[in-house]
Amino acid sequence: MNVLLALLWSMLKIGCFAFGGGYAIIALLEGEFITKRKWIEHDEFMDVVAIAESTPGPIAINVATYVGYKLKGFLGATIATIGMCAPSFVIMYVVSLFYEQFMEIKVIAAAFKGIQICVVYLIATAGLKMLKKMKKTPLNIIVYATTCVAMIVCSLLDIHISSVVFIFLAGVVGLTVFLIKTKKAKEAKK
Repeated sequence: MNVLLALLWSMLKIGCFAFGGGYAIIALLEGEFITKRKWIEHDEFMDVVAIAESTPGPIAINVATYVGYKLKGFLGATIATIGMCAPSFVIMYVVSLFYEQFMEIKVIAAAFKGIQICVVYLIATAGLKMLKKMKKTPLNIIVYATTCVAMIVCSLLDIHISSVVFIFLAGVVGLTVFLIKTKKAKEAKK
């Protein structure tokens, strides 16, 4: 029961401060799951984030659901998902009721502008942490560099390609390299 309550509290807390969406929240998830609670290891977290990016649904909810399931099965996954979604749902519902009135208040409009800046920082921090801890294999470096260059070129040329395309292509490259290595290993055994 204590783990379930800790899980619910962690997800509610993160859900309350999840400004900026999934990528911005990765740093918060990493701090809570790996550093503070030690519920999962960093390598597993990186794998879960990669899977969460490539599956339907918000990254933060997918990661929370996985961690909840790992800790306490279906009940843990359910509690983690509800805990992550509930604050956003309540906040968005209230904001939607009074959005026009909220944005007319200069203090609130200024606060939202400040939050936008913080979101950029959170996304950059999560990306740099993941980059630092990424295994520096030739394949990873090539895929990373190619993706960065392609995304920068697309941004500069105002070409709109979904990030899902880049994730899919990186997955295809990783799978292809794995299959080639597996085939070579089988041939070497013969």
